Amino acid sequence: MRHRPFCVGLTGGVGCGKSTVAELFARLGADVIDADAISHELTAPNGAAMAAIVDTFGGEFATQAGALDRTAMRTLVFSDPAARKKLQAILHPLIRAEVVRRLESLRVSNARSYALLMVPLLVENLAAYQPLLDRVVVVDCDESQQLARTAARPGLNVDQAKAILAAQTSNQSRIAIADDLIDNSGELGGLDMQVRRLHALYLKQAIHSLNST
Repeated sequence: MRHRPFCVGLTGGVGCGKSTVAELFARLGADVIDADAISHELTAPNGAAMAAIVDTFGGEFATQAGALDRTAMRTLVFSDPAARKKLQAILHPLIRAEVVRRLESLRVSNARSYALLMVPLLVENLAAYQPLLDRVVVVDCDESQQLARTAARPGLNVDQAKAILAAQTSNQSRIAIADDLIDNSGELGGLDMQVRRLHALYLKQAIHSLNST
């Protein structure tokens, strides 16, 4: 018997609009699990990852409240690939463990919904997450839009945005693992139509998955 819901992995590059897409799916009834939100919980004041982060990088990377100093850490990891790998080695196992816990907590008693697992670095961590996924949807947009949207975020400028994009895997690598592709280069109305079409597809596949167990 299946012990978890039908699960769709959602990913995309920074600035492509993953959060907007996830919100649209959630409004339609999908159960959204956000790996990035879990990461923020782990690095909140006295979060489960903070002791290892302070041990590895030093107390200067924690705020007085005991949370991760995101500005200091962002500056470090996007200029030092080795530091970025160390941070990922701390966070990703903890994030995945919490993802599994949340997936297992969702009921599989009906197919009116499915799980949408949003993982920004899905390509980089595909081996860890693939066993949990039934399908992958990638949100994509023009790279110039990506850069502009990222640079417009609070605390970032164009050069920092370029560094973040350069540190991520290519859009082509994400598209290569996609079962479905959402183009977020246009207006919100067009995005909503794409999400509704895929939502209907995922509900059908969730029903089939439930009936086949």
